[in-house]
Amino acid sequence: MPVFCHVDDKQVPLYRIVWISDLPHFCGDDECEREGQYEIRLEESESVFATNLAEHDAAVEALQAWLLGQQQEDESN
Repeated sequence: MPVFCHVDDKQVPLYRIVWISDLPHFCGDDECEREGQYEIRLEESESVFATNLAEHDAAVEALQAWLLGQQQEDESN
């Protein structure tokens, strides 16, 4: 089972993900470079941004599959 997901140009370890935004980023700042991207918060107050909905959905699915696999391992032990 993979423990990484691809976000932007990075391979992100699933175990570092704290939360994934359901809505695209919007702050209204004219100089914002993340407008319309989906924030994926990591531990240590770091973030990466999914550049489109497909990357967002792939990260959510990878995290759900990884967590489900962890739960099944725990139940079988």
